[in-house]
Parts: sequence; structure tokens; C-alpha cells
Amino acid sequence: MARETVHVMGRTTAAPDAVWAIARDFCGAWHPGLATITAERSPTGAEIRRFTAHGEDTVYREQLIYRSDSDRTIAYIHLEGIHGADRYTARLTISASPAGSVINWSAEIVAPPARASEIANGTKPIFEAGIDALSTATAQSCKAEPPLANAPLETRILAGTPQLALTHTPAKPGPLILFLHGIGGARTNWNAQLRAAGNFTQAAALDLRGYGDSTLGFRQSTIDDYCEDILRVMAAFNAKKVILCGLSYGSWIATSFAMRHPDKLAGLVLSGGCTGMSEAGPEEREAFRVSSEVPLDAGQTPADFAPAVVNVIAGPNASDAIRADLLASMSAIPAATYRDALRCFTNPLERFDFAKLTMPVLLMTGEHDRLAPPTEIRTVAGRITDAAPRPDVRFEVIADAGHVCNVAQPSAYNRPLLQFLTRIIA
Repeated sequence: MARETVHVMGRTTAAPDAVWAIARDFCGAWHPGLATITAERSPTGAEIRRFTAHGEDTVYREQLIYRSDSDRTIAYIHLEGIHGADRYTARLTISASPAGSVINWSAEIVAPPARASEIANGTKPIFEAGIDALSTATAQSCKAEPPLANAPLETRILAGTPQLALTHTPAKPGPLILFLHGIGGARTNWNAQLRAAGNFTQAAALDLRGYGDSTLGFRQSTIDDYCEDILRVMAAFNAKKVILCGLSYGSWIATSFAMRHPDKLAGLVLSGGCTGMSEAGPEEREAFRVSSEVPLDAGQTPADFAPAVVNVIAGPNASDAIRADLLASMSAIPAATYRDALRCFTNPLERFDFAKLTMPVLLMTGEHDRLAPPTEIRTVAGRITDAAPRPDVRFEVIADAGHVCNVAQPSAYNRPLLQFLTRIIA
């Protein structure tokens, strides 16, 4: 097999957001070469476009594998129509320039040598025509979405060891979306997301073991214990499939669950982290644990060092109300719970194998996140796209937010979350 690459670049005086408003529509009919185009869905909900070109009878099908509104980027793979192509992957990116926008469209083609060259030669004029169309098109103004009702919230306690406490919305058909907070958080951190997601499917936020109204077990918690807790919650809500949405420590738990039970996940939302300590060496993990336990060993509780933690996780423009909410959830954590979580976090059982992620994945992080900066999470999103057998990945940066981006900017966080959620349950 031979590998060929095609790269076409164009410039326009139009603003990047105006160009992206057109280009992001994967199933839109904006390319002049299209005769027909229709939208389809994969079994997991990934976007597929089925189209024909002027003057041809061939039916082509392509699947979207990556989208980022923050980076104005889409990537897709060929499914059907290009004879002889072993693999065809393309990427379209809109970037800002002093004079307007730069449009980059590239493709990587794997095929027998002669055929690879033919496909590359045929691809270039298609990309050129598409860039010309984007350069001259004018985006249609979008109507503002009507505000959502606030779904009512209820409390449920699952008896047992440990006792598990949840806030949830009334039952609806479809998968359960379960929210998992960070190591310094609580289930109340997700109230804005519960009220929004509860309009579409049943939603619940869990107090992790030892937090809030949940209790610790009789021994040191392990990641397998957290995964068992998630299975208990699914059984209690009669959920055959779950969408896990985690923040920081909760993202690490969610990804760990995906490694063990990919068949039980309808979707995976990872905020402010993913890999946690799973890719750190033993010395780094131990150094993190020891330094984090220093105040606990000195007799302090999380309430004593909560102000310092909030200074790290809150964005630079966080309001007094947001800082107060973060301070309250951190201050409420018992010292034993905080130590238990630290020791679990710093004793991962595996390095994540992203090839096991067969479900749609949404990754988000705050613009000012100091613990999981956008450059790091963008790289993880790319790694998942490369490794997953059927990639369906979206990556977004939540503007003007710190580590706890769902609390800092709930509306901006909910927008991609609900787009992701409604696509899966449609």
C-alpha cells in the first residue's frame, strides 16, 4: 500500500466564525460539487453523510470522527464510494488571520500505489472548489434556542455499604446520564447540568463514597469499588446503558469504568481531565500523594486548606458566588474521605487503552484550567481519535472558566453537553 497526502489552503476576508458556521455543518449542501446529500447515523449516533456528485452515479458515504467548535475543526473518514481506498481520512480547519480567515483542508490516503495517486489527484480539485465556496458564502443567522425548563430535582439514598446518595430528575425513556464530581467536589456541583439534561433523559449526580451523604466502605477504596458503585446506581435506576459525565477525578473514574464496561456506555463526557495518574510513573504518583497528605498529617481538614485549593481551581474571573460554592463543597469533605480518594487516585490499576473506547466521547476543559490545560486535553482527544476503532470524538474549550468549568460557566458547558446528549438519545 502507498500513502498519499493532499493539502489545500485558501484565504478569505470573512471572519472565522462566519466561515465555520457553514463548514461545521457536516451534512450541509454547501459544496458546489454535491448533487444530493442526506444525513445518516451510525449505531452509536455518529454523523454520516451520504451524497452523490454532479455527473456521477456513485454513492459516497463519510463519517464524522472529530469535531471542535473551539478549534473550528472537523475530521472524517471515508466509508463507501472511493474504489480501491484502504483508508481515507480528511481534516478541515478554519483559523483566524489578520486579514480574515485561513482555510486548510487536508487528506491522507492509503491505497495501492497507482490508485493512491489517482485518488489524491481527484481530491485536490474537490478541496479547492470547496474552499472557494466557503470563501464566498455568507452564513445564515441562527435563531436563538428557546430557554429550557428546569427539570425538578429529587434525592435518593441507596442503602448498603457504602451508602450512596444521589440527586436525580424524574424518570424518562433512554439512557441514564450520571454525573461524577471531582476530588474536591460534591454532587451539588452538577445541579445546573441536572436541571438541563433532565429535559431529555433521566439524569443523576452521585456523591462519591465518603462525600456528602454517601459513606465510605470498610477498607481503602479502589477504582474497582467506584466502578461497582456505578453498576449499583445503574441497577437502581433500571438503566441498561449509561452516559457518564465526569469532572477531574470523576473523569478518571468514568474512563476507568469505560475500560471495564464499554458495552454499558452510551457515551462518555470527560471534563477537566481524563488520564489522571494512570500515565504517571511510580515516583510522580508517590510525590503527589505525599505532598497532598502533608496538611492532613499535620492535623488539618480540607476546610483548612480549601481557600488555597479554590485559588487553583477557580478561573481568574470567577465570581464571589462561584468561589463560595467551590469553597463550600471543598470544606465539607471529611479528612478521611479526602485521604481515601488521594490514595485511590495515586494507585491506578492500568494505563488506559483508548482502543477500548467504542462509544461517542466529548472532552471539555476550561480555558484557564491549570490542572488540565486545553493543550493537554486536546492531545488526549487526538489520541482517542487515533486509537478508537470507531472514533466519534468532540473537543471543546469552555471560555473564561477554570478547572471546575461546569460550575464556572454552566451555560457554555451545557451547550455542547446537550448537543452530545440529544444526538445520542435521538
